[in-house]
Amino acid sequence: MELTQKTCKEFAESLASKEAVPGGGGAAALTGALGVALASMVANFSKGKKKFLDVEERHAEILQKGEELRNRLLELIDEDAKNFLPLSKAYGIKAATEKEKAEKEEVLQAALKVAIDAPIKMVECIHESILIHEELIDISSKLIISDVGVGVMCLKAALYSAQLNVIININSITDDEYTSEIKHKVDAMVENGARIADQVYEKVLQKMNK
Repeated sequence: MELTQKTCKEFAESLASKEAVPGGGGAAALTGALGVALASMVANFSKGKKKFLDVEERHAEILQKGEELRNRLLELIDEDAKNFLPLSKAYGIKAATEKEKAEKEEVLQAALKVAIDAPIKMVECIHESILIHEELIDISSKLIISDVGVGVMCLKAALYSAQLNVIININSITDDEYTSEIKHKVDAMVENGARIADQVYEKVLQKMNK
């Protein structure tokens, strides 16, 4: 059974087990999916309201984009789990001679680049999802403004979590040019996304405390 087909209870039980997957990567993707789902809920609730009729088209665009990002993040739960399998096998290869060790290292390096792919994509999707909340803060009903805050904080947690899953793989990759490029790209998105998430959260608090 694919991880995304499990119930909430089953997924949490799988996460709590001694099995390697789902792990932090799956948790990051799921948290991100929940964060962007809240953006969709806010847009759905606000869409069509008299106060927001002039941005109804934008609400519709946000709903479409939110659905795409939510579905992609859910797909990444299973992609992350599948991509970990070659890495797990690579670590388990027995190597006694220098030739065997070199062959194992070659397999391991290839597997690490496969394993890092899903977390990188998570960072991209989560960063984009945070930008949706940034826009929603000014075009959503005050009745559910707290959900913007909850959603963007879920996304901030997911962003940092996905970054950790990138770093854990990068640290074992020996291709310095490759790792430098990935690290620069991911760090920039995380820094920008976290900054925006904090700004959105502060705006939510201000609106709630008026």
